[in-house]
Amino acid sequence: MVSRRDALRSLAGGTIATLALPDAASTTARAQGGLPNILWLVSEDNNPFIGAYGDRVARTPVLDALAKRGVLYRNVYSNAPVCAPSRFGILTGVYPESCGPAHHMRAVAKASADLRSYPEYLRSAGYYCTNNDKTDYNCDIAPERVWNASSKTAHWRDRPAGMPFMAVFNYMTTHESRLFGATPGAVTPDRVRVPAYLPDTPAIRGDYASYYNLMAKMDAQIGERLAELAADGLADDTIVFYYSDNGGVLPRSKRYCYDEGLRCSLIVYVPPKWRHLSPVPMGSEVTAPVSFIDLAPTLLSIAGLERPAQMRGTAFLGHHIGTPPTVAFGMRNRMDERYDFVRTVTDGRYRYIRNYSPNRIWGTHGAFEWMLKSYQSWDEERLAGRLDAVQARFFQTKPYEEFYDLTHDRDQVTNLIGDRSHAARIATFRRQLDVHMLAIRDNGFIPEGEVGEGYRASRDDRLYPLKSVMALAQAAARGDGRKLGLFRSGLTHTNPVMRYWAATGLAILKLSAAPAQAALAAVAANDPSPAVRVAAAEALSMSGGIATGLPHLAAIAADTRLAMPPRLMALNALDALGEAARPALPAIEIAAVDKDPYLARAASYQVAVLKGTYTPATVFVQGREG
Repeated sequence: MVSRRDALRSLAGGTIATLALPDAASTTARAQGGLPNILWLVSEDNNPFIGAYGDRVARTPVLDALAKRGVLYRNVYSNAPVCAPSRFGILTGVYPESCGPAHHMRAVAKASADLRSYPEYLRSAGYYCTNNDKTDYNCDIAPERVWNASSKTAHWRDRPAGMPFMAVFNYMTTHESRLFGATPGAVTPDRVRVPAYLPDTPAIRGDYASYYNLMAKMDAQIGERLAELAADGLADDTIVFYYSDNGGVLPRSKRYCYDEGLRCSLIVYVPPKWRHLSPVPMGSEVTAPVSFIDLAPTLLSIAGLERPAQMRGTAFLGHHIGTPPTVAFGMRNRMDERYDFVRTVTDGRYRYIRNYSPNRIWGTHGAFEWMLKSYQSWDEERLAGRLDAVQARFFQTKPYEEFYDLTHDRDQVTNLIGDRSHAARIATFRRQLDVHMLAIRDNGFIPEGEVGEGYRASRDDRLYPLKSVMALAQAAARGDGRKLGLFRSGLTHTNPVMRYWAATGLAILKLSAAPAQAALAAVAANDPSPAVRVAAAEALSMSGGIATGLPHLAAIAADTRLAMPPRLMALNALDALGEAARPALPAIEIAAVDKDPYLARAASYQVAVLKGTYTPATVFVQGREG
């Protein structure tokens, strides 16, 4: 056997292919009957702050060596900028927004019987599948149903003799919560680069330095696991994947649809015996976009299984490799206690973003993310009036569309959406996004908890007329005043999703929607859908009828008989009203003590703002890690 120390030394020196003893590997291969082992090493919440990706500050010798001997995928993206929706897509191969409420962070989607997870397919092919240990799948798929073992001790070593394994090891070292305190190390605050959208403060530099030092710790842990694999004589029979489950956690990364929130790392090492499963030689770099929706089909392809119809991704290794996609899609909906609706597409060079909630600011306060000193520092600079125009944008409402040249604007601060030289390219991205959303039956337009949500239900045009909804929602999000009559008439549509977007369109028009106040008042008081009542009450308030609209929002926010979503929508609407929501303070205080953590967080924050006790360092109700 190779010793743990020798294996780690070999990894740091970049000689991964020499780690296993050939005789042991060939014996294992014969017992496996032609199936390679598969090892997934998954780190939490990190962008490619990795030397192999060109980061000169990073100290990641193990991953650098793995990339040198393996394949580095340059343009890799999670399908959501946060773990739970992203992990739903990884597990099922289905976009989370195809199976509402899986696109919300966090929720429990109903995974219909035809949404089998990749471990179930692999087990049927003869694999022993283990997960150590995070699940967080955002749906009702029970880990004990799909894994042979899922626990803090789950390991390939527990498999029956001669059985191939697929083993997942999750590393929390780089998780957002690990930045709540400082992590000293080789990288010091003076060495980091602060992006243009952030103020250059000691706290922000400190969190960046800690992030690099956490990456170094994680890198060493990856080395230990690879050394363990080698010590077991399995390195020559195991395909190794390293990837991060979503983008980074520094301000304006996790939860946001910029590269910082969606861009991830992916390195794959295929040992010589299994090189025929890789379309490119080891030591290569792949620039074609890869997204995590491709991971499940790739696993099945390695096992010789065809991609099931419901899986939308493309296998990039194995027996059934597909044509590499030219773009990758991403999304955002509710993030903890804050509702938003963003869709995006990138080809690795450019990123197009569409904001369906332009009436909400980017930087709505999130209790969990504001635990970071860097977020607190950014907010402190805002309150002190020390932000420049680029840094202050985060605390302002959004445009309907954004377009960035990632090569010349790595921080994505110069919106080129109106640049005529990019008009044709932008039109192409628009079409690609529309086609994609229709093809996957994007559930994002359905208010959370409403009829029509879900993988099967949303495919029924009677419940969810998606083409019509998309057309109305785009008109609403554009803030097109010429569509006032369309929105007004839409308030009486038989479908609640159409009524919701008609009311939302009027809310975005604000005072220009004043002619619709009487119709809005009737909907806010009588619509059978709580979500539609919230949207109508917000529109009524924004159009100048706050004396009529505000009581409806207050009543819904305080109504403990209602489910969480409409109450949270009401609290978000009240927050957007700012000081004008003061008469609703008693209702907000009721929600502030609710047992639901999202309701309590959103309401507690607004109570503090309205009472003048808020500071960026104020800790509100803490819940489960994001």
